[in-house]
Amino acid sequence: MYYDPIKKSLGQVFNRTPWLRRLFYTLLDLLLLRTWHVHRELRQWAAGRQDENLTILDAGSGYGQYTYWLSGLSKKWNILAVDVKDEQIADSNQFFRQIGRTNVQFAVQDLVLYQEPNSFDLALSVDVMEHILEDVEVFRNIHASLKDGGMLLISTPSDQGGSDVHADGETSFIEEHVRDGYNIHEIQQKLRTAGFERIEARYSYGEPGQVSWRLSMKYPILMLGISKWFFILLPFYYLITFPFCLLLNWIDSTAKHDSGTGLIVKAWK
Repeated sequence: MYYDPIKKSLGQVFNRTPWLRRLFYTLLDLLLLRTWHVHRELRQWAAGRQDENLTILDAGSGYGQYTYWLSGLSKKWNILAVDVKDEQIADSNQFFRQIGRTNVQFAVQDLVLYQEPNSFDLALSVDVMEHILEDVEVFRNIHASLKDGGMLLISTPSDQGGSDVHADGETSFIEEHVRDGYNIHEIQQKLRTAGFERIEARYSYGEPGQVSWRLSMKYPILMLGISKWFFILLPFYYLITFPFCLLLNWIDSTAKHDSGTGLIVKAWK
């Protein structure tokens, strides 16, 4: 299934007013399990840094929800959010100007080519690397763009069933993915090749998270892939499933998993 047309449709619905976009971000924060894991890591990184003048790179910003969340933590942080989709960048710049967050800028950039040496204290890459074939080149560019001591935070599918691939011969649930998922040792080795020395990696989306992902993401996306008319049914669907998804997300994000369909990786320059 191609996910981009569905994402575009969602963007068209929620970009109509700043209030709707804020609501959209809130719903994404609650429903998307990866957000629970990413926010947990970002809170640890941000502790005691709110009064520092820091620079952050959102590498593959998508809708801009992580930039929105980070920009709300401190007005002293300057955030550059980049993506290859012109329309999303234009929409995001307009929204952030409307809400008065002048410490944020969105720009069209290709991560395979983009490099800004020694510029950022933090780089964030959430569900991006599974879309890019030249991943080591991206890691090298981010490594060069970080200041000494800067951290890269990655969320991406693993090879333990990421992209909903569980056996040889199966194809990714999201057809825009160029890889089904990373082996936990493979991604660490690629980061070392790119110049990172200190690396920590753990699994996300354990058994509770996998159930939540099916309820909150897979089944609704399948319905929307059949017809946009399912937008009308989604509020009623989530009215039933939402409480279960919240509980499962909390369990998954607070537990340690020996295996999982997602990876959370931190690497320091």
